[in-house]
Amino acid sequence: MAYRRRIYFTEKQKAEIWDRWQCGESMSSIGRLFDRGSSSIYPLLARTGGIRPPERRRSRWALTTAEREEISRGLGAELSVRTIARQLRRSPSTISREVRRNGGRQHYRATQSDQAAWERARRPKPCKLAERPALCHTIAQKLERKWSPQQIAGWLKREHPDDEGERVSHETIYRSLFIQARGVLKKELLAHLRATRAIRRSRHASLKRDGLGQIKDAISIRERPAAVEDRAIPGHWEGDLIAGSKNSFIATLVERRTRYVMLVKVGGKETQTVVAALTAQIQHLPRELRQTLTWDRGKELADHKNLALATDLDIYFCDPHSPWQRGTNENTNRLLRQYFPKGTDLSVHSQEHLDAVARELNERPRKTLHYFSPAETFHECVAAIG
Repeated sequence: MAYRRRIYFTEKQKAEIWDRWQCGESMSSIGRLFDRGSSSIYPLLARTGGIRPPERRRSRWALTTAEREEISRGLGAELSVRTIARQLRRSPSTISREVRRNGGRQHYRATQSDQAAWERARRPKPCKLAERPALCHTIAQKLERKWSPQQIAGWLKREHPDDEGERVSHETIYRSLFIQARGVLKKELLAHLRATRAIRRSRHASLKRDGLGQIKDAISIRERPAAVEDRAIPGHWEGDLIAGSKNSFIATLVERRTRYVMLVKVGGKETQTVVAALTAQIQHLPRELRQTLTWDRGKELADHKNLALATDLDIYFCDPHSPWQRGTNENTNRLLRQYFPKGTDLSVHSQEHLDAVARELNERPRKTLHYFSPAETFHECVAAIG
């Protein structure tokens, strides 16, 4: 049996791998470029948790290779340290330290000294979170509540606008999770991220989604009032079902302006069951917050006319195979998969549990709301109506 020779990637090849990974290409696709499988690409990416390491650069204050060559020649000519320093316009102590740490006058060699300095410079910069345990603890608590790193970073910026020491970027949080450092965030917290991956994926990575069936007498989203698009007025909702095992489902509703989420327990996918559950939930809303509902082409809303009659909602349907037309709801459903993983039985969750999950989701700060939460924004709308 013939075995392939182990492949060693050059710096140029590594750069191309990282470029393609950051553009959203899969490991299999990248591997084909080098006639290798994804298993050849994974170790390189996993070494830093899927996060591209920063390009190494020499400090502008460091001695250059040319300067070390001058030091070596000066020592060979038996010049004094002060003379060499004067020629290089460097401090004598800089030259003295350089010679002393690299073998002394008798054994100093420019090339070896330059390589040794490059290796010594690998010492990692201390992580900000390692130096601030209280901040680290706060971030860990928010992660356990299933806040995303971006939500945490935005909330910290809002809470501490004038204290940069109490703020970190979402990239710092991701790096602390995926590139483990002693005394910082525990790797177990990765389980609380929406995407429970071993390494971080590019935001450009594609997401596969499916369209659903046909609806009779559906009013197209293209006839929806233009006022719905700009999100200036509350009361416009998007909805869908998320599916689990054993033919179990949960109905999800999200308000476009505030991103406020409601979850509805449904006994099945039959249109009468879904419409009855949605009607009971929507009727709790103030009349002013019941303007429109946009759904996909799933047959669970075949009885949309009765829903519209019972709730005073104008109901619109997306084009076939176009889930991005209700992007707010699609995004919400991805968030909910943290709580309701694919392949699990959704019928075991009570309405009380669904309300608790919705409440936790609604209390998270959102970037699109300037890091206010959907609950805060929604209650402002209700108060304005009252």
